[in-house]
Formats: sequence, C-alpha cells, structure tokens
Amino acid sequence: MGVTVTPTSVQPTAIDGLCQIVTKAVTDERGTVREFFRTSGFAEAGIDVPERWQQVNLTWTRQGALRGLHGEAMTKLVGVASGEAYGAYLDARAGSPSFGTVVTLPLTVGVQVLVPAGVCNGFQAVSPEGCQYLYCFDAEWVPGMAGVAVNPLDPALGIAWPVPVDPADPAMISAKDSAAPAFSQLN
Repeated sequence: MGVTVTPTSVQPTAIDGLCQIVTKAVTDERGTVREFFRTSGFAEAGIDVPERWQQVNLTWTRQGALRGLHGEAMTKLVGVASGEAYGAYLDARAGSPSFGTVVTLPLTVGVQVLVPAGVCNGFQAVSPEGCQYLYCFDAEWVPGMAGVAVNPLDPALGIAWPVPVDPADPAMISAKDSAAPAFSQLN
C-alpha cells in the first residue's frame, strides 16, 4: 500500500472568517494519523489561529440530538473525532459584513471548522452511533461569559436539521437551547 499523504486544505464560507478545513492525513497499512492542530501547519495554510488553546472539550452526542447555537466571545476550532454531525453556523456579530448569514456543513472525521468569536456554533449528531465532537477554545468557558445564544429551531434561520427534533424531548435538545431567543429578538 505504501504511504499516502493528504495535505491540509482550506475552504472559505459565506460567513466572514468561518472556514472549513480538511486536515492533513498520513495513511499507511496500519491506518491514518491526522493532524487535528499544528500551529505552523495552519499558518502555512493561511489560517490565523491562536498559538495556544485554553480549553479542549470532547462531547458524545446521541443520534438526532442537537447542541447550540452558541456564539461566545471566543474563537473555536471544532470537528468530529468519531461519527458524523451536521454543523450549523450563524454570524451574530453586529457590524460583520456577513451578519445574519447561516452556513451548514456536514462534519466527518478529518473535516474541521474554524469558528470566529461571536459566530454561533451548533450541531446535530447524525450517525447511528452518535458522534464525538471536539472543541478547542482560545479562552476558558465560564458561565455567563460574553456572547449570544440563538434558538437552533428558529424557522427564520432556515436550518434543515437532518433528523426531526422534538423541542419537548430533553434527549434531543436542552431546555436552555430550546428557550433561547429567535435571531430576530437579538436586535
């Protein structure tokens, strides 16, 4: 089989500063090693990121369950460690040229999204075994920190979540997320 190297690639999105990243991967007979993050590798790809992440979280989310939309005052690097997710992002930054824009992306192992501070991040686990979702933060998360939350089921956003969500089912969406305001209520 030999060794196959897939280089890092970056694709901008309709949200200013939000980009999709396919990570560098080295594959041989034993399997694959992926670079989730390397400062110099991101710099070579033209991605401006913090040189030091302050917090890293790994969540497991059951199929159909939704988390978000949260737009804290921190940069995030997100991706799945296993399974698949459907990512949704909303530019909630007042004064941004892409304010109000929604971008949705399928997330599989090796695909990441760099989420600028103030852009809302949310996802739904879509694989039968659920997914493990990895977050890197450039600041430590603390309750009450600056930022916004938007109801991920707000019909005005037009997000077509792949698995129907019952807003009354706490196994699908938290009470906090289902009670978050519609985007139009933030202005």
